Amino acid sequence: MKFQVLQKHLLKSPVILAVKDEESLLKALKSECKIIFMLFGNICNIEEYTRLAKQHGKYIFVHLDLVDGITNREIAIDFIHQYTKADGVISTRARLLKYAKKFGLITVLRIFMLDSMALENGYQNIDYSNPDMIEILPGIATKAFALIKEYSDIPIIAGGLIRTKQDILQALTDGATAISSTRFELNEVNDIIQEFIANQAEQ
Repeated sequence: MKFQVLQKHLLKSPVILAVKDEESLLKALKSECKIIFMLFGNICNIEEYTRLAKQHGKYIFVHLDLVDGITNREIAIDFIHQYTKADGVISTRARLLKYAKKFGLITVLRIFMLDSMALENGYQNIDYSNPDMIEILPGIATKAFALIKEYSDIPIIAGGLIRTKQDILQALTDGATAISSTRFELNEVNDIIQEFIANQAEQ
């Protein structure tokens, strides 16, 4: 149920704000964006940051690979589930995502689309973890979207190197459901994106 609600938010506002420090997190909390990817923090402050995000009505995702003090074993998920208010987790590690689904956490599999080997590994990780969403980096590698969409109907997030409105529109045209970016000015193009989506639906 939580994921279905999140999908509705993505249809209205496809730009996800990725935050790399406390300053950008506080800025994101004041924005109209409903979904935040937390790409920083440590085991001492992650509970505070996720609780603050929930107080502001945000969906907050913790990137397990980037939080200091978080292990790459399943106990990391136990910690997130028991001691934070996170709605979901992001990781390149399929094993952790598969375990996270047992606790009802929304899962995002990150795939760095570097070459054909990365693509094949991505397919294997998709099959193993069955994530709720797939984030493809760099987000401008839009030709890779078609390859993933042929393999799976899991929603795609374009992440990394999304710098302009045109980058966003191209990613959406090529099959992305949402965009993650640290560039806060991109949040201002949501009205244009909604118009784009509406036009696509009419065609």
